[in-house]
Amino acid sequence: MSSAAGIFVHRLALCESDEVGAGTQIWAFVHVMQGAVIGRDCNIGDHAFIETGARIGDRVTLKNQAMVWDGVEIGDDVFVGPGVSFTNDVFARSRRLPLPAVADRYRAKAGWLVRTCVGNGASLGARCVILPGAHIGAYAMVAAGAVVTREVPAHALVAGMPAKRVGWVCRCGARLVQEQARIWHCRCGEIFEEHAAEGCTSLARSC
Repeated sequence: MSSAAGIFVHRLALCESDEVGAGTQIWAFVHVMQGAVIGRDCNIGDHAFIETGARIGDRVTLKNQAMVWDGVEIGDDVFVGPGVSFTNDVFARSRRLPLPAVADRYRAKAGWLVRTCVGNGASLGARCVILPGAHIGAYAMVAAGAVVTREVPAHALVAGMPAKRVGWVCRCGARLVQEQARIWHCRCGEIFEEHAAEGCTSLARSC
């Protein structure tokens, strides 16, 4: 079906949310729960699931079978590859386990929910897993099958289990080449400078 706001929802999709931006397309067998927020001009592929409490920005591509849970916030212009799985509970147990300690923990979201954020322009490769509390910086790129367990700096290229930085990427998505000490350049013409402070390494665009 289509709405006056230009939202397309396939007849075999289930979209329970009324917070979907204009121009967004939701394809077959997608389930968007009530209370999920999706921005403008997004494309949500078959069999994706978006839970209550998830927030997705504008112009996001969410490929088939991606799983986005409560507490996950995805910025603008993000690519989420097929089968990407987010998580939101570090020490998950079934809420139906007959133990008082478990029942107490799941009585309120504050007891278990850990939030995860994906920065603008980032790309998450097919079948990667994002563990609770990870922050993925703007324009970072996560390789297919990687398991992200900690913060990923902006523009970082990470791969492996657990994911580790193996390079830097440009806003255009190309891998950067080191030109000289701490200076990296892209074939598109952009130049970046590497910084290190307090044991952390980051990248910033040169003016």
